[in-house]
Amino acid sequence: MRIGIDARMYSTEFTGIGRYVYELVKALTELDDKNEYVLFMNAPEYGKFEESRRVKKILVKAKHYSLREQLGYLWTLRRAKLDLMHFTHFNAPIFYRKPSVVTIHDLTLSFFPGKKMNSAFYRMAYNTVLKAAVRNSRRVIAVSENTKADLVDIAGTSPSKVEVIYEGVGEEFGPRGDKETQEDVHRKYSITRNFLLYTGVWRGHKNLVNLIRAFALLREGEEGHDLQLVITGEEDPYYPEVKRTVKELSLEHHVIYTGMVPEKELVALYQTATAYVFPSLYEGFGLPPLEAMRCGTPVVASKVSCIPEICGEASAIYFDPYDPEDISNSIRKVLLDENLQKELRECGLKHSLKFSWEKMAQKTLEIYTEILESLPKKKK
Repeated sequence: MRIGIDARMYSTEFTGIGRYVYELVKALTELDDKNEYVLFMNAPEYGKFEESRRVKKILVKAKHYSLREQLGYLWTLRRAKLDLMHFTHFNAPIFYRKPSVVTIHDLTLSFFPGKKMNSAFYRMAYNTVLKAAVRNSRRVIAVSENTKADLVDIAGTSPSKVEVIYEGVGEEFGPRGDKETQEDVHRKYSITRNFLLYTGVWRGHKNLVNLIRAFALLREGEEGHDLQLVITGEEDPYYPEVKRTVKELSLEHHVIYTGMVPEKELVALYQTATAYVFPSLYEGFGLPPLEAMRCGTPVVASKVSCIPEICGEASAIYFDPYDPEDISNSIRKVLLDENLQKELRECGLKHSLKFSWEKMAQKTLEIYTEILESLPKKKK
């Protein structure tokens, strides 16, 4: 059978949905020796990807929420003569009617539309495309029970149509690191003291402003006075509040912005952080805390959305993300208790091992097989 995968977000830089698509494709090609796969890709990843006997690629020039996505991409899909199409994000042509599966990673824009979605057109486009993708698909994959519940509530999806398949943590993440690499990373980013780590994008729902306020409170006590806060990820021009808050609280010499970091450096940061802090107000899955756990780092996280579901009851310390004082107190609790740090490292590492990309791909392949076997047999 011929299965298409929307790989427009495929990325070897391992960020967000790009990592999901990369790991899905990688694992499927190792697990499945029966089906043929067609990847619909954007440049520049199209040029980097090497085809094989069972995996082909087609170049697509279609931005999300564009007319070309709805018309040109639709025409490309129809010409590909697929038995099944997997849209790895809800941005799918609304008139595509052949058998399909769609993965919904989150409904962030439904709860936190942000400054980029401040026009009526974008809000309408988002709701139209999301609901059409869910309605037109044979099955929907949600990456957490929380996302499934949101889909049922917001998109009116039948619970029986939605399958929860958790994402995974890659083998490149682990507690044992190369000392020389770690020291090089510290020198590169001027990390000279114990530090708290945040990794991810800079957006309103990521709640970085309250993290910075909590960090300021933490530094008022003896246990936090020598701490640094390391924030990775690309600066978002839509959210100047992050750097503005750092400046207002006179933290310029204690907060480090690394920008996007290569995966090898990211692992080194996880491994050497005193604690990983995840203050998000909403997530569909929340992969970074699991990566931190796999690297043996104590995790302090928000107690809302899917985060407790994914991070586990005993594997993290939770706080109210709307309360900087509670965030600060929760971090302080970890800093002052070495036994708690040890317990979080051990429980977190054990918990993170439950999540693998191979398991994710295997369950996804089972959905493909179920749909393909239900289709009318082709005439020979």
